[in-house]
Amino acid sequence: MNVELTPRHLQLRDLLFRRWKTAGLKAGDKIESQNEITKFCDFSLITVIKTLKDLEAEGVIRRQVGRGSFLEKAPWAEAHHRVGFFYNRNIVGGGIFNNEFYTRLVIALERGIVSDGHEFVMGSFTHDKMPVTFWDRLDMVVLAGITDETDISALGQTTSQVSVLDATLDLPGIHSYGLDYGPAFEEMFARLGNRPNRVLYLDTVHLSSEQASRLEKFKAACAASEAVQILRIAEVNQEDQTADIVPLEETIAEFQPDLICGYMHHRWHARMAEALAKPVRIYPYGLDSHRPGFVVESGAWLKTVLPTIYQNLDDRPGEGGVHTFPAHFVY
Repeated sequence: MNVELTPRHLQLRDLLFRRWKTAGLKAGDKIESQNEITKFCDFSLITVIKTLKDLEAEGVIRRQVGRGSFLEKAPWAEAHHRVGFFYNRNIVGGGIFNNEFYTRLVIALERGIVSDGHEFVMGSFTHDKMPVTFWDRLDMVVLAGITDETDISALGQTTSQVSVLDATLDLPGIHSYGLDYGPAFEEMFARLGNRPNRVLYLDTVHLSSEQASRLEKFKAACAASEAVQILRIAEVNQEDQTADIVPLEETIAEFQPDLICGYMHHRWHARMAEALAKPVRIYPYGLDSHRPGFVVESGAWLKTVLPTIYQNLDDRPGEGGVHTFPAHFVY
């Protein structure tokens, strides 16, 4: 049945759908009474009654005298999902496809989502602004590049299910999918055996819970090594390939490390080696890499992430959670 709605009725309809979608209501669930609806919105009782009657005429709700009103169908809930991947432009300033890590992540994520029969959408956000209105048109969004500088207040405003990659957020209903590099660090030092080394760890200037955790786990693995490891830490902006790395080259020339580990742009490798008067082993963070370093297999990681994301969508509302996936060391 076609129902003609006025702008006010459309506004209320949108508000109710947002509320019911966020609450995870499914067909058969009871909805608020018309009097309860007037208490949480600024629409008149007449507008509320008319909107509910229209929704009943469309078959969206079912009203039973003496029992209340129930959701008959959820227009926003379909077996076919629209999944969005959004990255932080403040972190990936040169563009996502100029970043090896994010390029591999996008390819793996899109392949997994499309092969599961869903629609994949890609976009971006900044430290200061997130496209919440657009996210409301999606079923779920997967975010990457959130740091301590990112304003995350908007995450509680969207009806879309929110998941965060490579970050940990302690917020209701949000699931964080982090990477555990602790085992990879321990494996590296175990391979070094009882040989002492001068170790330079490159820590990113983009501060976050993940960055801090990785630094602490690297320190712990270094301290637990069989041999005494001399550790120095230097800060770098690995996302900016045009960054001046002369200070880093000077640190390398002065410290003369045996190992350089951590965050780095792949174009720095040759210059870092040239700053040394001896051979050096370079172990960066990597995704699907066969080069030496601390590596995560994106396919295996996302095989654990995507089923959980789909399940969280079915089980809304639900508590948030923190999920981790181990990296491994490529020697």
